[in-house]
Amino acid sequence: MEKKQLLFIPGPVAVSDKVLGAMSRPLIDHRGPEFAALASSITGRLKPIFGTERADIILLGSSGTGGLEAAIASAFSPGDRVLAAPVGVFGQRMVAIGRRFGLEVEVLESQLGARVPPQALDRALRARTFAGLFLTHNETSTGVQNDMAALAAIVREHDVLSVVDSVSGMGATRFEMDAWNYDIVVSASQKVLAAPPGVAMVAVSARGWKAIERAAAPRFYFDLIEARDFAKLGQTPWTPPVSVLFALEAALAHYQDEGASAVWERHELYARSIRAAFDALGMPPFSAADAHSVTVVASKIRAGAEPAALLRKLREERGVVLSGGQGELKGKIVRVGTMGDISQTDVLGAIGAVEMALLEFGIPVRTGSGVQAALRVFLERDEARRDGGPRAAGGRAAETAEASP
Repeated sequence: MEKKQLLFIPGPVAVSDKVLGAMSRPLIDHRGPEFAALASSITGRLKPIFGTERADIILLGSSGTGGLEAAIASAFSPGDRVLAAPVGVFGQRMVAIGRRFGLEVEVLESQLGARVPPQALDRALRARTFAGLFLTHNETSTGVQNDMAALAAIVREHDVLSVVDSVSGMGATRFEMDAWNYDIVVSASQKVLAAPPGVAMVAVSARGWKAIERAAAPRFYFDLIEARDFAKLGQTPWTPPVSVLFALEAALAHYQDEGASAVWERHELYARSIRAAFDALGMPPFSAADAHSVTVVASKIRAGAEPAALLRKLREERGVVLSGGQGELKGKIVRVGTMGDISQTDVLGAIGAVEMALLEFGIPVRTGSGVQAALRVFLERDEARRDGGPRAAGGRAAETAEASP
């Protein structure tokens, strides 16, 4: 029997049995009325998650990167000057896509672990004229989440077409595409929505479509105009991943049943508990205090610990799968995802496994300190709910956690 693994990676994520079971449904005609109803159900459920009533949401058979390529290739022409504000590896991927399609991409550099400062973005946009702006909502390589509302206030002051990578952010926090006036927003199935990989979602505003209709970059499979024309017929231009779409519809139904605010709270709670636990284990957050992601916690590696060996031990001996750093952060951080079909018990179990692995490597940690710190966060939240308001840290819930064996 295959050993069960607890996936705490930035994606793909653990998927519930009910969502996986939806993939076993008999296939349907992707040019028929059943598929049209499926696509309409999915896009209708996605609209409130994206915070839009006006944008069209296009479904693509691809990863999130395919959605980003579709957005960039469809909306710009070779020679267009765009500004990118990456906060990690995946923001840099947007830079690479733009340059591959002949765009002149200028980069607004920011310190790793920090979010984009709105004032710096404003200065960069005032310095010269740009046809487009690439932003990252949530960056899994650094555990950073940008303040998209604050950035939107800056973007609104400039005549620039915005493309937002929200692959690992959409659904975990409030996003208001219409109110914030973002033009093209990309997400994917295998992150917060907790479905298998294989579907990208690209939301396009009226302003975005005007830019796409003018653009002249070459594209074929990822042509959003072609996709829009077929979507009007309840179809996709090319054979869609029907089984993954069945699963995505089931995942979205579960999201609706749980409720958006409850989903936001769950991700924030898990991220806060994991940060507290790793901090107690001598592995503080890599992301700045005002930039913490709720979907991925990036923690500095403990002195004396060898990250590759630690991750291998956790995977092979405990069935707990975490991620290491990427690029220049390789060997310097450990990343823990909060997305998918995981419970508070799973979180505590994973933290306990990390403690045990550190001890087995001879790293001095106080036994139970990580689990106690995470448990304290959970108990304080539960007590705040009972009392009808927040409680200060170090209250009775914290004392209860400290007193636990």
